[in-house]
Amino acid sequence: MANEKLRLDKYLWAIRVFKTRTQATAACDEGKVKLNGTNVKPARIVAVGDRYDIKTPARKWTIEVTGLLHTRQAYEEAIKYYADITSEEDKLSNQRLTTSFYTGKRQSKTGRPTKKQRRDLEDFIGPVDLDD
Repeated sequence: MANEKLRLDKYLWAIRVFKTRTQATAACDEGKVKLNGTNVKPARIVAVGDRYDIKTPARKWTIEVTGLLHTRQAYEEAIKYYADITSEEDKLSNQRLTTSFYTGKRQSKTGRPTKKQRRDLEDFIGPVDLDD
């Protein structure tokens, strides 16, 4: 590509570390993206060989830039543009986070009955009067 300059926030979005460019920009502004231990701005120009430490809500990453990706691609394509060099210690903490991570969805067959289940129950035991 003729224009080889690429902003950091756009790169992190293109390689699918963040879902939106806004999230990538916010992470840079909040100090969650570091180059050699120092915070970087979202407009920083990315160069091949740079190593970034990234904290996302889901995990910690350490990546090395192996190529510049200007547009968002499929995951299989995007992973070719960086090397995940996350330490084993961080990978283990990422696994602990994912096992205890609550998604907000309830497990199937638990909790409130569905409308169909409630109607079947009412047909079986009769309508429930809550005024008594």
